Amino acid sequence: MERPTRQRDTEQEEAEQSSESTGQQTCPECESESITSDGGGELVCEDCGLVIEDENIDRGPEWRAFNHSERQSKSRVGAPTTQTMHDKGLTTQIDWKDKDAYGRSLSSEKRSQMHRLRKWQERIRTKDAGERNLQFALSEIDRMASALGVPRSVREVASVIYRRALNEDLIRGRSIEGVATACLYAACRQEGIPRSLEEVSDVSRVEQKEIGRTYRYVAQELELKMEPVDPKQYVPRFASELDLSEEVQSKANEIIDTTAEQGLLSGKSPTGYAAAAIYAASLLCNEKKTQREVADVAQVTEVTIRNRYQEQIEAMGIH
Repeated sequence: MERPTRQRDTEQEEAEQSSESTGQQTCPECESESITSDGGGELVCEDCGLVIEDENIDRGPEWRAFNHSERQSKSRVGAPTTQTMHDKGLTTQIDWKDKDAYGRSLSSEKRSQMHRLRKWQERIRTKDAGERNLQFALSEIDRMASALGVPRSVREVASVIYRRALNEDLIRGRSIEGVATACLYAACRQEGIPRSLEEVSDVSRVEQKEIGRTYRYVAQELELKMEPVDPKQYVPRFASELDLSEEVQSKANEIIDTTAEQGLLSGKSPTGYAAAAIYAASLLCNEKKTQREVADVAQVTEVTIRNRYQEQIEAMGIH
């Protein structure tokens, strides 16, 4: 015999009150705690089969994760923050394209309205001169990093170093561009991305001597730990630009290792040392390149290559 509707409603309310007090949901029909969700929005009692809720809202994420790191990587609430933007990417941006959502051009009235919105948006994003200077410095870092072809991780590290220099008041009395360039060079060193001072200077608007002085000052004041540059880091890039084989690269690395053990590397430019090793290896592997070709790629002089080459072949016992 079916129970009256009022009685069933009363029992369901009592079951819900009981589940709220214990923290465990129970079935209003049989008071079982074996409640499962079928994934389709239904809560079902495993013992009696009663469908307790048929439109249950799943408030969890649509993705699955099996450990903490996966949950952290898949979790998303807005765009990730980044150190490469002065506001860390937390503010909104208005697109500069005068198009609507369907790609159609805006009317003249709407274009004027969007122009005013963009202008005020930019003013709001940079509240004072300090933020405007930071925005300029980070944009310079991004521009130079793009020209050098370094990964995004280097840009992030360079931005962090610049922010630290700004907080320590190391910018005072120095050009923003000079400090930004020095921070980018330091980031390349820290991340093991071989870029010489000459290469960084080529994409900067600052002289190489100023970059070197500012880099040493920032590294000392911030106590940045820098490992000596390994000439072998330059070998793959130089060999690729010269269209040399893997055999030449291996031989160049062998020359660097053997001669470095004899102390020849001390006080030498890593780029010049790597260039000389590649030149020597190309001769030994019958893939000859001229000293000028190697010098142009490595951005060193032919005299440097000749001097390092003579030292290396004498140390290797090659005549």
